[in-house]
Amino acid sequence: MSGSEAITVESLGKTFSGGIEAVKEVNLTIHRGEIFGFLGPNGAGKTTTISILTTLLLPTTGRAEVDGIDVVRSPELVRRKIGLVFQRSTADTLLTGRENLEVAAGYHGISPRQAAPRIRQVLEHLDLSEAADRRVKTYSGGMQRRLEIAAGIVHQPEILFLDEPTLGLDPQGRSGFWDYIQDLRSTQGMTIFLTTHYLDEADQLSDRISIIDHGSILKTGSPAQLKEELAGDVIAVRPSVPHEQLREVLRAVPGILSVGEMTPKGACRVKVARAESLVPVIVRSCDAAGIELTDVSTHKPSLDEVYLSLTGREFRGDPEGIDDSGPGRGNHGPNGGR
Repeated sequence: MSGSEAITVESLGKTFSGGIEAVKEVNLTIHRGEIFGFLGPNGAGKTTTISILTTLLLPTTGRAEVDGIDVVRSPELVRRKIGLVFQRSTADTLLTGRENLEVAAGYHGISPRQAAPRIRQVLEHLDLSEAADRRVKTYSGGMQRRLEIAAGIVHQPEILFLDEPTLGLDPQGRSGFWDYIQDLRSTQGMTIFLTTHYLDEADQLSDRISIIDHGSILKTGSPAQLKEELAGDVIAVRPSVPHEQLREVLRAVPGILSVGEMTPKGACRVKVARAESLVPVIVRSCDAAGIELTDVSTHKPSLDEVYLSLTGREFRGDPEGIDDSGPGRGNHGPNGGR
């Protein structure tokens, strides 16, 4: 493997005690300066893969290089190149926000003189300037989350790993965070490795995406490529009350390519070649079967449909499973772990 890419992974595998194979033959190439989305259900192998790439776990098989550095042979060198923003809070609540960032900068060998302007910058961009000299124990949950993010980027890493970085932030906080990350990428060429519970983030921000399930990579490509490969249209059928015969009725409609699972409230998605001609047929078939419908909507395949087609599961655990707003869906130090 060469160091021409930000991250290169070959035949990576991890088996835990008891024979649990969390990662199987994973191959990845992540280009310098790109935002790379890594999506998958809980337990799919996302965090295990990230933990190996960030030297928190040793692989069982295969190899991985970060900035051309082998993660097993030279973990300390890898840690100098990367930043981590994970879900678990590591802030010292008895220190102020500024003091926490001074500790984080010092951990990475940044002198107080060099650290001061960087700390001011991240505090400003993450809307923490006014609270910088308050103890973290007085922070709200959202403020503590933004502080974790600040600690992960204060040393301006070349490669930044973000594991659900905006979980718990309000829409304004999410937007501000991504504006700052985009600025870091454009001004410093930073490479971003992202997992997220917000599919709209992955769709809008990622240059490329890999979908992983059961420890294996199912598909990799740009969001546009992944959606284009899933040709056809999607029709969402919503009955007024759940009806156990809905899927059977839909399966019997000529032209329907596949019928998804019903949501807890009885709604269902179907895949078709062209929606326009089939919507009235679906309505008539449901009416004949005594199934009253409250809504039938159509859209082109979204990243959510791509995810569903590959994993057989909804990306998010929405109680209804169908987004009424449209097809889009809506730090710790290098020695830490999850």
